[in-house]
Amino acid sequence: MDTQNTTPRWRLRVAEIDSEFDELRLPSGADDGVSQDKEWCDLVVDGQTRRIRFHDYHDVFKVPGLYEHLFYHTLECCSPTRVTRLLADVLLDHRDCPDDLHVLDVGAGNGMVGDELDARGVQKIVGIDIIPEAREATLRDRPGLYHDYLVTDLTNLPERDEETLRKHQFNCLTTVAALGFGDIPPRAFVKALDLIETPGWIAFNIKEDFIHERDASGFCRLIRRLARDEVIQPQAYRRYPHRLSVAGEPLHYVGMVARKLRDVPDDMLECDF
Repeated sequence: MDTQNTTPRWRLRVAEIDSEFDELRLPSGADDGVSQDKEWCDLVVDGQTRRIRFHDYHDVFKVPGLYEHLFYHTLECCSPTRVTRLLADVLLDHRDCPDDLHVLDVGAGNGMVGDELDARGVQKIVGIDIIPEAREATLRDRPGLYHDYLVTDLTNLPERDEETLRKHQFNCLTTVAALGFGDIPPRAFVKALDLIETPGWIAFNIKEDFIHERDASGFCRLIRRLARDEVIQPQAYRRYPHRLSVAGEPLHYVGMVARKLRDVPDDMLECDF
């Protein structure tokens, strides 16, 4: 298994996506002090300017190539590569092979993480996202990448969707750049973990602010409880610059890989953390 620092697959694919905008402008001066979840850009299309907030993903995904050019070209995001590489390193240590994984990619967006998993030899990847525009963007820009892609809500998962997901017999969960800002709350993450068979693998990242004691999102408490109750066993932990802010400052995240050791307790599935 090759775990060398190869060219991220998105760099190979992004050139194939026909961008439908003329110019991308980031805020400057007094406007660059906005918090991460309120950052925005101005997009020029056919001479018309429109403002898009970064976390309004339904708007971002509607524009082909915008997500890649904004986050990966302009703001130098590296998380899909970093998290999947960390997973590959841990698999190598345990003599597990990527082609044996059945991956549930939660918060799959337009397929950036799926692209990296595919490049590392994963044969079966199923995506989940809560917004239809994410699935539409994946089918538009990366057709055939996912074995299946569901638009559903893990905090209120319909019985039919749960039956569909469990039939895939997932042994690995990935979620990248989707935790901590309300996009995927702790309860949804726990439900996703519940869909993974035991033993299984988990690979995810989260902004470092959300794993400190002062964190109010619930993720700090959740991760510590999962480890304390031996639901998961952490295997690797890596702090790194996820991307740049609009002001050019690095935003640090933590990538984690863990082993799922036992089923998620029923009381944890109902907890709001």
